[in-house]
Amino acid sequence: MMTVTEKSSRLYFLGIGGTLMGSLAMLAKDAGFEVSGSDKKLYPPMSDQLATAGITVYEGFDPAQLDPRPDLVVIGNAQLPRGHPGVEYVLESGLPYTSGAEWLGKTILQDRWVIAVSGTHGKTTTSSMLAWILKCAGLDPGYLIGGVPANLERSAALGTTPCFVVEADEYDTSYFDRRSKFLHYRPRTLVINNLEHDHADIFPDVEAIQQQFHLLLRTVPASGLVLVPVADEHVDEVLRRGCWSPVGLFGSGRIRHRIERDTGEVMHARDVTANSSRFNVCINDVQVGTVDWSLLGQHNVNNALAAIAAARHAGVAPSVAAEALSSFRGVKRRMELIFEDAKVRVYDDFAHHPTAIRSTLQGLRKAVGSDEILAVIEPRSHTMSLGTLRHDLVNCCSPADSAIWFRGDNIKWDLASLVDECVVPARMFDDLDALIEHLAKPAKQRRHIVIMSNGAFGGIYPRLVARLARSPA
Repeated sequence: MMTVTEKSSRLYFLGIGGTLMGSLAMLAKDAGFEVSGSDKKLYPPMSDQLATAGITVYEGFDPAQLDPRPDLVVIGNAQLPRGHPGVEYVLESGLPYTSGAEWLGKTILQDRWVIAVSGTHGKTTTSSMLAWILKCAGLDPGYLIGGVPANLERSAALGTTPCFVVEADEYDTSYFDRRSKFLHYRPRTLVINNLEHDHADIFPDVEAIQQQFHLLLRTVPASGLVLVPVADEHVDEVLRRGCWSPVGLFGSGRIRHRIERDTGEVMHARDVTANSSRFNVCINDVQVGTVDWSLLGQHNVNNALAAIAAARHAGVAPSVAAEALSSFRGVKRRMELIFEDAKVRVYDDFAHHPTAIRSTLQGLRKAVGSDEILAVIEPRSHTMSLGTLRHDLVNCCSPADSAIWFRGDNIKWDLASLVDECVVPARMFDDLDALIEHLAKPAKQRRHIVIMSNGAFGGIYPRLVARLARSPA
């Protein structure tokens, strides 16, 4: 495997349609590299972003795409194992290659003030908030985010100042590097939003994930800052294994115990409205700002507190950060409203874990009161499709009035039994056309349909919107 050098000018991204890889390709283009790449099939919003960036993208792999010979092949980790024709061709041809995370760390993040946002939930939203705060403060940060913030033009930018915000994922780097991707980033400011068992295809239990976070803590300098929630036992266990940097706290709830190297400061919220659309930001009970925005749910309040605390470490006053968040409009596919008429509102939500499903539905319930909420869930993530958190899935829809579970080809367990045990009335569909017709039936009262999946869900989004638009008012 080649070490990335400044001499690499022609780059080929194998797996360019993924969120990380597509964003890296755009950064490479902006940095002056000649960029092309391929993937199985590309979907918006990444396909649109790559097209706008003028990057040559191929659907499917053909060795002819590597003529003229690239200086370096950047290999993603999503569905690119040994046996993939592109991987095998690179190896047989002796082409220099590296992983996306390693290329990012060595080529883009060198000599930057890296602010990394990690954790099981909220990484994309918190990273987006943080990039927006820094931008509003005039710092023009670089950023790489696993989604498209509504306030920003795209998911990645080089920026012109030292600050660089990166969504720091614990998933493994590539087929040839099984370390978590975030170990390549070397942050000066590190946010750990929360920690639960996830990615069951590569992590057998939460302890295996904690080991990777322990290694991440070892990369933060003593002059840096680690920001953690006030009450998360799994995060606390990681800190007790060793932390060599100051630790700041954020969030709501009772602090379990003081942590070694604790700064003594807690970023928290008070006077939070019922739907979390307005709250005061405090440091140790002293008010330092107010957020008044359109986002919903306590989980987003916690995301905001983490972002404000991280921005403060980079030199942005909390009052400035809170004002910036008051104009923050969220992230595409995070409770994004995609259809509305007199009776029905439809949301697209990137759901990958039972806890995220429950938090999102709780936030919506507090906002809409007694309106009907219908959760439509495709348990597509590795963790949910394998059935690892099956018992959590039984309860995660409790804030909704009913649930629909969609059985795709990737489901490895008996989804019908989940329907029987679900805490709210539930149905199962395995035919997308039938599901769309069911959802298009007239609502008897104000209805909120939340479509939850971390994938394309068979293209349901534009099809359902088109079908609802044809329905009688």
